[in-house]
Amino acid sequence: MLELKFVRENPELVKQNIRNKFQDNKLALVDEVIALDLESRNAKQEADTLRFERNKISKQIGGLMAQGKKEEAEELKKQVTADSEKLAALEEKEAVLEEKIKKIMMTIPNIIDPSVPIGKDDSENVEVQRYGEPVVPDFDIPYHTEIMEKLNGIDLDSARKVAGNGFYYLMGNIARLHSAVISYARDFMIERGFTYCIPPFMIRSEVVTGVMSFAEMDAMMYKIEGEDLYLIGTSEHSMIGKFIDTIIPEATLPQALTSYSPCFRKEKGAHGLEERGVYRIHQFEKQEMIVVCKPEDSMMWFDKLWQNTVDLFRTLDIPVRTLECCSGDLADLKVKSVDVEAWSPRQKKYFEVGSCSNLGDAQARRLKIRVVGDGGKYFAHTLNNTVVAPPRMLIAFLENNMNADGSINIPVALQPYMGGATVIV
Repeated sequence: MLELKFVRENPELVKQNIRNKFQDNKLALVDEVIALDLESRNAKQEADTLRFERNKISKQIGGLMAQGKKEEAEELKKQVTADSEKLAALEEKEAVLEEKIKKIMMTIPNIIDPSVPIGKDDSENVEVQRYGEPVVPDFDIPYHTEIMEKLNGIDLDSARKVAGNGFYYLMGNIARLHSAVISYARDFMIERGFTYCIPPFMIRSEVVTGVMSFAEMDAMMYKIEGEDLYLIGTSEHSMIGKFIDTIIPEATLPQALTSYSPCFRKEKGAHGLEERGVYRIHQFEKQEMIVVCKPEDSMMWFDKLWQNTVDLFRTLDIPVRTLECCSGDLADLKVKSVDVEAWSPRQKKYFEVGSCSNLGDAQARRLKIRVVGDGGKYFAHTLNNTVVAPPRMLIAFLENNMNADGSINIPVALQPYMGGATVIV
């Protein structure tokens, strides 16, 4: 969320940013919120004047009563009553205007970084770099659920009966592999200096609206009926929420955390989830990383975060590439974002396995996450990135480590988490 003063002083810059994100339907909101802000400030000024006059008259009434001038005091009391009614109306008007302003300000997109390429949607994202050599073996790679089924590792039919499409039972070595990847990712991030955390898996609405846009919220979040609680779509929501309404000593920054959680997503607009796949699902588990830091350090941390994901996938013999997300593919709170994509030998193309985002001070401003240092108080910057998210990551793992006989090689880094096994047969 932008600062209202910034919008007021830089309306054309804010409008150009909206055009760069191809959201021209929001252009009118800039002028609207500036007009509402002016009306709100005028109402506040009028209310402040009335309060000053009321206090002054109240003192006069006390003096007149002391002098026995009751009639004059009664006349002034009538004026105080009238002013009080007018003040109450102004205060109600202020509250209504503030709510309207807040709603619009939470809709106007954050200012994107100048380095972000301009484009309408994800088809115009820009490849940055490839890591590892993509290989297409001289034997056919089956669809990922076929691989899992041959290893007695998945049961989609039972899951469909129990919960519907978008759910699964992982079994045997595939289930163990899933847990091994999560445990390895946890230790990988701990070794890189991140503090491990298991957060709440439900959050209140004030946290939801603090960490994401309304459009994302509507498309993703499951609400708990009858309670002010939502199931998290990613542990980033809880992890950033951990700092809500806090003042962090500058000397304790950066706060670098890695977290495990299950994740729940409606996947609204997915036009029907695959019955035989685990690429787009309602429930999965993930290892996440978040950073809360000083504004001048956020771009440095941004590069560190996506590099962590690249490095982890390379230790598991999976080729990956990084994509710079274009302006039209950025959620409204994001300043800059890079996707990490893994190579699929079966599809002969890359697919997304993680996303790294710098949100500037947008989440901090909404959640009141402030830093105090020698120069006073200011809003922190927040960042997040996927370490690994099975079972989607398992698709890349199985395809890239599969042998002609259908067995799966286990990379050296993962073997200790699989009881020392070197292959799944």
